[in-house]
Amino acid sequence: MKTTFYDLTVPFFQRGLRSLEGYLRKGAAHAEAQGYDPEALLTARLYPDMFNLIEQVQISTDLARRGSARLAGLEPASVADVERTFGALYQRIDFTLAYLSGLDPALFAEAEGRSFTVKMERPLQFTGASYLLGFAQPNFLFHLTTAYNILRHNGVPLGKRDFVAPFMVDVTPA
Repeated sequence: MKTTFYDLTVPFFQRGLRSLEGYLRKGAAHAEAQGYDPEALLTARLYPDMFNLIEQVQISTDLARRGSARLAGLEPASVADVERTFGALYQRIDFTLAYLSGLDPALFAEAEGRSFTVKMERPLQFTGASYLLGFAQPNFLFHLTTAYNILRHNGVPLGKRDFVAPFMVDVTPA
């Protein structure tokens, strides 16, 4: 079976978001078990000039939703960044997963060569392939990893498996 551009996009983001939700849930459980305010984790950051945990989750979901929309030839929808609790972050992840599930794989048929501009501090021009492989996936993984590292740095008992297990599909032991 041939791998499609849809296969490289939507399932990848879905697996990453499931990974993210898993370690957020461990973070919330850890805060409760240790008896401290979950806001301490939610507002934690690795360094003063970096985004906090809430912002890492918001950016991760934005990259998955907007990235998939762009590659499908759709206008990316905006979502307000209003989350302040673990529950609200789970809802944001669920919303993004539902959005991704609703994307028709046929919309990705021309994604690889589709051209578009992403408006940032300076506009960036991409083809679908350069966007997915050189921008969307690396940035998504960066923010997932940073969220993981914020939690781990703050004592949440996470391991490598928490991060990578959802990505391991179609893997059979030798």
